[in-house]
Parts: sequence; structure tokens; C-alpha cells
Amino acid sequence: MSNFKHIFKLKSISYKLLIYFLLLILLPIFTISLMGNHYYSKTMSAEINNHTIQMIDQVNNNVEFYLKNIENIIYYLSQDPQINKFLKNEFKTQKEKAETEYEIKRILRSFSEAHTEIGGIMIVNSNDTYISNEMSKISRDSFSRDVWFKLAYAQPSKIHLISKPLGRNIRAYKDYSSDSVLSVSKAFTDSVTGNFTGTVLIDLKLATIKDVIADVTLGKDGFLYILDGDGNMVYAPVNPIVYRVNNKWLNSDTNSVTRDIKNNKYKIIYKHSDYTNFKTVGVFSLSKNLQVVTNIRFYIVGIGIVTMVLAFIAALFFTKSIANPLKKLRRLMRKAEEGDLNVRFNYNGRDEIGQLGDSFNRMIDEIRNLIEMVYVEQKSKREAELKTLQAQIKPHFLYNTLDTIQWMAQVHKADDIVEVVDALTKLFRIGINKGNEMISVKEELEHIKSYLIIQKIRYEEKLDYEISFEDSILEYKVIKLILQPLVENAIYHGVKEKRGTGKISITAEKHDKGICLSISDNGAGMSEARLQEIQAMLSSDNLGNRNPGYGTFNVQNRIRLSFGNQYGLSFTSKAGEGTTVCVFHPIIEK
Repeated sequence: MSNFKHIFKLKSISYKLLIYFLLLILLPIFTISLMGNHYYSKTMSAEINNHTIQMIDQVNNNVEFYLKNIENIIYYLSQDPQINKFLKNEFKTQKEKAETEYEIKRILRSFSEAHTEIGGIMIVNSNDTYISNEMSKISRDSFSRDVWFKLAYAQPSKIHLISKPLGRNIRAYKDYSSDSVLSVSKAFTDSVTGNFTGTVLIDLKLATIKDVIADVTLGKDGFLYILDGDGNMVYAPVNPIVYRVNNKWLNSDTNSVTRDIKNNKYKIIYKHSDYTNFKTVGVFSLSKNLQVVTNIRFYIVGIGIVTMVLAFIAALFFTKSIANPLKKLRRLMRKAEEGDLNVRFNYNGRDEIGQLGDSFNRMIDEIRNLIEMVYVEQKSKREAELKTLQAQIKPHFLYNTLDTIQWMAQVHKADDIVEVVDALTKLFRIGINKGNEMISVKEELEHIKSYLIIQKIRYEEKLDYEISFEDSILEYKVIKLILQPLVENAIYHGVKEKRGTGKISITAEKHDKGICLSISDNGAGMSEARLQEIQAMLSSDNLGNRNPGYGTFNVQNRIRLSFGNQYGLSFTSKAGEGTTVCVFHPIIEK
């Protein structure tokens, strides 16, 4: 597997795209084909099974309907007074007997005519005397020897069904034989004593059941047949398969089995009727009924092959439409690697390839511009180096000049000039600091002290100042020249506007997450509106046209750009009482 991955990685993008396209197209086709075939086969089988069960239920209901009608007829006969007189043999005269028999035959005839499914009705009393319009005795033997009579006599409370009652002592006047009827027999009993008084026998035509089953279709060659409680055939269509179904197969708990009959698989579904004790069996060929699934499978295979061919052609076309522009771009990149920066990628599309080509063209243009800029920069650098060499003497010349002025002031005993020059020298030295952006707290405090010395000489009694600090923080590093703009604002907008002497207090303290350099004045202070304006300016990234706040804004931005928005300036002020500015700076050890 790892070798395949390694080989696949070495293949071209067109080859990979072709494989991807084919997989994306073929996988759904195969998945749908396999799952669809399986699902359709399963659904088809389930539909056939459900249809067979419904047909079996329908046949059972119809047979039960006919037999329940016969049971109702038997009940009506058992309640008729004329029939009860015949059963008990309560005749006083022969004429009364003849009239009673005539009336009973009329009653039986009315039932036979109303129910065409009935082949004949016979009533036999305990004296072996019978009455029937359609049936008669064949011999003088007693009916008590016949099966239907014995069953009724043995179990008088039940209705007994005898399929194809061959060998009974009965001849039918109508055109039907014993093997074409289903016999129904039941005993009559005395309503008072419960003693046996006779039996009724009704023949149900099997043609009626045949009509019920004839309308049933189970697939292409399926059929239904009915067995009685002893496994004897009640009715079956003419079919070579029906007699090859073994009754032992019909004892499954699922009421469904699959068996091989004459080299074909047959599905056998059956259901038992609690009312008739019959078993209705449905049989159909799985192979023939699922032939449509087989045909669909062949169609799917054919469609799949055609689809694969079309998919391969389409995948090849789409692959080339993507891979060819990339190949062209690769060739241009190789030329650029070799130093040809005049190449251009021309592509009409605005897709990712077009965007990649535009980026390539911009990259080539940028490389050309950078080469030009480097050339100009190198030329300017050489010129600047010469000017730097010439300008190196200027700071030293300035310091030497200030030393000369300080010496001359000392000679003439001009102490105030000496102090100003000394402060100015320190101011310049710390401000320049060899180009370094960070200085120690100690140097920052010396720088602001030098600035205040110069301002003190200028404002004389108008200005006073005080600097206090913690010794433990003097060696921490801070951004240089962050106090001078704030002290300058305190002088010009606070102390200068105050009557009398103004005082500026500078403190340097350590807090949990940083150090606070605080500048406080007891000057004019600010109104609430002006304080909110300054706070809004400090929160903004753009100073706009507020030039008076440039120094403050500069300090704020330098701190936040270097250390984040959690550091910077905070103002508190009250009109007429003064202003305090806290510079919150992170702790940076030396």
C-alpha cells in the first residue's frame, strides 16, 4: 500500500485528476447498482410475500364466510318445529308424517335455491330415516357407518368438515360426485334432555372454492391450494408442482419456507384457520418472479458500461482543461527560474487557475521592481555612506562647542549659563543615545531633569518641580523620551496658565504588571469635555487634525505599538486643580 502511495505521488496532476474523476463517477454507479439491485430484490420479495399473505387471508375469509353461512343454516334448521317433529318421530298419522316431510323438503329447497354453493342437504333422525331433495341412500346400510355420521354423533357440539367424502352411502341426484364437494355435518340434540336426535349433512360445492382461488394470482406461475386438518387435499388447481409439496414442510414457526422443486427454488407460504382447521398454502417460483430483477441487473450492467465509457471521455476532457493550463504555467515558471522575467501567463478564465496566473504575473512584476529597487538602494546606500562619514564629526563638534561655552562661562563665573549648558549637553547625549530606542529609567529621569533645569531657568519662580522614584526600578528599560512631551504639556497647558508658582511632580513606581511614570501638576487643569476629548484621541488610531495633542498621541502610539493596548497613558484632571498623567510601561529588565 505504501509503495502504491509513493508511486501515485510521483504521477502527474493530469493522471491524478483522471483517477479522481473516474473514482468519483464510478463509485456511485457501482454503489447504486449493487445496493439498488439488493434493495429491489429485497423489496420485490417482500411485495410478493405480502401479496401472497393477503391472497391467503382473502381465500381463508371467503371459505370461512361460506362455512359460517352453512353453520347459520344448520342453526335455523335445528330451531325449525317441523324438523324437530321429524327428528323426534312425533307423528300421530301417516298423513301428518307426509305433510311434515313435504314441509321439510320445501324448507330445504328454499335454502338450496338461495345458496347456490350448496350441492345438497340431508337430515337423518335417530331412526336412520332421512329427508333430502338432492340425495338418497345407495344401500339399506345404516348411515351410522358413514364417517360424517360417526363424527357428528361422537362430537355433537362441533361442526365437522369432510373433504372429498368418498365411500359414503349416499347418491346425489344432482350432477356432482363425492370428490367435488366438501361435506359439513353436525348433530341435532334435544333442547331439554340433550340427547342425540339426528344429524344434518350439507355438501358445499368445491367449485365455489375454485371460483375463490381462480381469481388469485401469485406472480407468473404461483398458485394456492387448501388442506384439511389431516393434511388431505380439500382443493388444488391442476398443477404438477402441488403434489410435490411435502406436508412436512408446512410446520415452520415462520409459516414460510423455501424449497427446491424440480431444480427450481419455490417459496411456500401458508396460514392455518382456527375456524375451519384448514391450511391455505401459496406456492410461487422465486426464480421466475425475480426474473425482472435479473433483467434489471443486466440493464444496469449495460448502462454502467456505457456510463463508464462516457465518464472516461468526460474525465479525460475535464482533466485536460485543468491540467493543460497548469502545465503551461509550470513551463513559464521554469523560464523564470532560468532568469527570463519577461514571461507572461495568458488565461481567459477567472477561476483559481486564472487567479494563480495573475499572482504569477504580479510576482514576476514585483521581482522586476524589487531588482530595480535593490539596484537604486545600493546606489543610494553608497552615497549615504559617504555622507555619513562626512557627518560623523557633527555631534562631536556640537559637544566640543558646548564644552567650550561651559568652560568660558566658568571662567566668567556665569553659573546659570554653566547649568543650562550642562543640562543641554546631557539632554542631547541621552536623546541621541547612540541611536538606541530603549534607555534605563535612570537615564530617562536624568533626561527629564535636564529638561526641567533648562525650563526652571527660563520660568524662574514660576516653575518648581520634584522628582521621586524607587531605587529598585532605575535599571529597568523604557522607551526613551516618553516623559519630555508630557512634561512640556504640563508646563505650557498647566503651570503657564496658573497664577503664581506652579509645581510639577514626577514619580516612578513599580506595580504588579509594570511600572508607572507619573507626571502631576497643580496647574489650570481641564474641563470634563476636554478630558473626554483627550481620552478619545488616545483610544483612536488616527490623530486627525488635533495638532495640539501630537506629542501625547506619539507617546501613546510608541508604547502600544511596542507592547500592546494594555499599556499606555491615562489622564485624570479637574478644572482649577491640576492634571495627572500616568505612563504605564511593562517591566523590561536590563
